[in-house]
Amino acid sequence: MGEQLRLMAVHAHPDDESSKGAATMARYVAEGVDVLVVTCTGGERGSVLNPKLDRPEIWEQLPELRRAEMDRAREILGIRQEWLGFVDSGYPEGDPLPPLPDDAFALVPVEEAAAPLVRLIRSFRPHVVLTYDEDGGYPHPDHVMTHKISMVAFDAAGDPERYPGEGPVWQPLKLYYHMWNMRRIETLHNALLAEGLESPYGEWLKNLDPKRDKSSRVTTRVECGEYFEQRDDALRAHATQVDPDGQWFAVPRDMQVKHWPTEDYELVRSMVDSPTPEDDLFAGVRERVSA
Repeated sequence: MGEQLRLMAVHAHPDDESSKGAATMARYVAEGVDVLVVTCTGGERGSVLNPKLDRPEIWEQLPELRRAEMDRAREILGIRQEWLGFVDSGYPEGDPLPPLPDDAFALVPVEEAAAPLVRLIRSFRPHVVLTYDEDGGYPHPDHVMTHKISMVAFDAAGDPERYPGEGPVWQPLKLYYHMWNMRRIETLHNALLAEGLESPYGEWLKNLDPKRDKSSRVTTRVECGEYFEQRDDALRAHATQVDPDGQWFAVPRDMQVKHWPTEDYELVRSMVDSPTPEDDLFAGVRERVSA
């Protein structure tokens, strides 16, 4: 039968796992893959983005609520989940930008912050790792930091000279970035207009800086439309972070499945032969594991 396939997704905050790659994870869980989400921070400095919950008592309980929401999303997706234990940096706004809090995840030295992730890679032994690109997907300091420690840990986990106290070495075989594919947004926007429906993407597309469009970097499209409902349920489980009447749910699910039934990635490291384009994160890995 071969070894069970294992997938690790490294995220900055609780709720990120449900807005990025959730349907992919649900699909692989259904196929028998062992999936672990690593959450770098507790989301302590997040906002209450659901207007129905924007009340003082919710803000006071936010750290505890975000952990409870993560537990519910984990159950819905059928995944495992671990906390790295760092403190949310918050999203600095203003001109000039204010300094980050002293305890912020983004201020921890990268080599130090990567150590617990190396430990988890060596203990969980993933074949594939998912993380953010060099911009963090968007420029939240915790997302950028998540990228940095993921890159260090992916390379260091298999090197016996690095982090010698963090367990027996293990080298993951592939590393991917989540990709916000702007062609998906354009496709769904045009499909909505063709049906005479209002699109939530008009202003976004009008103001899009072409330099921010990374569609050409996509190497891998994982078909997972039948798991979009599960993804949406997991996202709604993060009730303080998601407006159930907002943009995340503005496109009818059947239209998403019809016009763009994939989640998209960029393959950035591979220790196996896996020509792109791909439709499977484990392309080239399955053969190695079952050999």
